[in-house]
Amino acid sequence: MATLEELTVEAQAEIDAAKPLYAQVNNERREFTDAEYDQAVTDLANSKFDKQENGYKNARQEAYPALGEQLDMLFHDMTAGKGDKTGEWYKAVYKVKTDNPKPE
Repeated sequence: MATLEELTVEAQAEIDAAKPLYAQVNNERREFTDAEYDQAVTDLANSKFDKQENGYKNARQEAYPALGEQLDMLFHDMTAGKGDKTGEWYKAVYKVKTDNPKPE
């Protein structure tokens, strides 16, 4: 996993490659100031770091079935005597976790 400093270097290279960048201010288009370029680098590095650290959590949240569906799966699994790894709820949750692994 990359450090924030490493991601900042990567972000700097990406912003430099995208230059010039422009802002729309009072109906006028102007190039970013040095401070705006610096902020763009900081914002991109922080975004990359957040995605690295938390991206799997967001992906899991989007992939999990709705809570009501999960409870229904659990009910049917328990009714069918499948309270182990053969149940549909377990398989659904296991798939989400393996498709979106937690970074080491």
